[in-house]
Amino acid sequence: MHIRPTLARDVSLLPAVERSAAQAFRQLPSLAWLADSEVMTEADHLAFAIAGTSWVAVDAHDHPAGFLCATVAADALHINELSVSHQAQGQGLGRRLLDQATQAARQRGLAWLTLTTFADVPWNAPFYQRYGFISQPVANLDPRLLAVLAEERAHGLENRCAMRLSLTL
Repeated sequence: MHIRPTLARDVSLLPAVERSAAQAFRQLPSLAWLADSEVMTEADHLAFAIAGTSWVAVDAHDHPAGFLCATVAADALHINELSVSHQAQGQGLGRRLLDQATQAARQRGLAWLTLTTFADVPWNAPFYQRYGFISQPVANLDPRLLAVLAEERAHGLENRCAMRLSLTL
């Protein structure tokens, strides 16, 4: 597996990767509904690819097994989605996609990586904490991250947290 920028030919395959990744939520009765919920559209994926803020983990046949898409927001690269297909989970692809996002953010001169995630799902906040992200108290959040969390709550996502990773040495 290797990481490369998302290409237009990849976008039709990425919703299936996200659906596959979401199957992990079936393990958690309170979140099992996420396994059948909507995923990002091909148009969304294409917009991230055109912006140069989307990367895929591909196998030897150049078939995507995971992706990360992000948005540049002020002095941060905000991770909108990181998904690894269910069968490819546990192989370090998420970490490698984060490495790519970190490198891209540094090349752009950004100070932070930010994201929102479930605070208590083992493959969410604890995974990012092991990478170096720090959960941010609500009182410390800027209006952008507060708005992201509010929108997530409006879509039924509870117990979410905002996290950030400093990119300064």
